[in-house]
Amino acid sequence: MIIMSVDLGAARTGVAVSDPGEGFAFPKGVIHQRDRNKLVEELARYAAELSAQMIVVGYPKNMDGSAGFKAQECAETAELIRTATGLPVELWDERCTTVSAHTALNYTDTRGKKRKNVVDAVAAVMILEDFLRYRKGRG
Repeated sequence: MIIMSVDLGAARTGVAVSDPGEGFAFPKGVIHQRDRNKLVEELARYAAELSAQMIVVGYPKNMDGSAGFKAQECAETAELIRTATGLPVELWDERCTTVSAHTALNYTDTRGKKRKNVVDAVAAVMILEDFLRYRKGRG
């Protein structure tokens, strides 16, 4: 199954996709959009182009496991994505993925504008890799 993941942000949203065998996650890009409705349209277009069969949306819980304002906003957007695409949409705990993405980019010495343009896609890859490990462990 091809699974697309989304790391929602206020200005930039990262997108990643799995291979059909669910073994690998690949960055697909960053959408620069602040308007939620336009963002959902773009994500629906990505899902169709990538032949996604499921979408995983990062769910930014607080460190204590509670769901704050940002998590609620992501859940609402996930529901809009579900409606726009007709695909199953899963919320996935994304605590620390952006920090991990920055750490990974430190190892590759990715800096400046290039870093800003890829960090959200890298975070989407990390969300998807975690979700794929979970699915593999269940089967």
